[in-house]
Amino acid sequence: MKLHRRKLLHVAIGATAPPVILRNAWAQAYPTRPIRLVVPFPPGGAFDFVGRPWADKMKPLVGTVVIENIGGGGSSLGAAAVARAHPDGYTILLGGTQTHVNEALLKTRPLYDPVKDLDAIAGVAANALCVAVHPTVPAQNLKELIAYAKANPGKLSYGHSGVGSIQHLAGELFKSLAGTPDIVHVPYRGTGPLIADLVSGQVPMGTPGVTGQVIEFHRSGKMRVLAVTSPVRLKAAPELPTAAELGFVAMRVMGSIGLLAPAGTPAGIIEQIAQATRTIVAEPTFKQMLIDAGIEPSPDSTPEKFQQALAADVALWTPVVQALGLKID
Repeated sequence: MKLHRRKLLHVAIGATAPPVILRNAWAQAYPTRPIRLVVPFPPGGAFDFVGRPWADKMKPLVGTVVIENIGGGGSSLGAAAVARAHPDGYTILLGGTQTHVNEALLKTRPLYDPVKDLDAIAGVAANALCVAVHPTVPAQNLKELIAYAKANPGKLSYGHSGVGSIQHLAGELFKSLAGTPDIVHVPYRGTGPLIADLVSGQVPMGTPGVTGQVIEFHRSGKMRVLAVTSPVRLKAAPELPTAAELGFVAMRVMGSIGLLAPAGTPAGIIEQIAQATRTIVAEPTFKQMLIDAGIEPSPDSTPEKFQQALAADVALWTPVVQALGLKID
């Protein structure tokens, strides 16, 4: 009888063991090949600045991450490529405010549904924008820039990272608030090309995201940052006034940068990437690197928190887009 019981116990244990083993094997199996991180802008700019060191630090935590820059459409083309990818954890997006606002508010024929087609993983950082000019523009502050634009209607233009981008929206919002509708917008395929032309004087004004490179160009005199859109002055550049303190309270905006996956990606994979991201953002050197560049880290982010932040971004920009009447298709 005792032997019979032992046999039954052995069978019972054996029957329950395989699912546990399979679950552990599944968890240990990911990833078995490099993960593709799509940055929906050309190289250069805040997204690259955040994404590349994140990818480097992911290798010992999860595995190799290969970056692919797919610019165009103000982030739409790259984000759409991820939305259509197989939800297996091997294709993820470095998106955020831009990828949600663009399709949710600015398109009559969106390439993807940012809520239904993308699952939030975690926020990494938030990026302020700025109003900057080439040194040849005779303006030392926003007041002088507005006066110059009004005195020279149609002669001043500003560059941004793409039609429908947050930089584009911020520029149009500034024009509306300043009463300078004749400033012409010039779309670029990303922040990198914009900054190159702003520094060379090919475009006299721009609304790029703030990075260490932008701060360095400002301090070296290659461009002049007149205001930043952060709620308070940046720790990395406290000499730069905020647009809000100069009277443009409505320009107190930040662009979130974080990770998203194709809808339907297994929750276990999403949490694995989210946990690794929290570890990376909490690392003192990574956090300080962001702060030194004028970028605000997003600690303790979860899929739920990041999804809520993106929903709040869309709600923030909805009345602005409606008031400006912007559509990009």
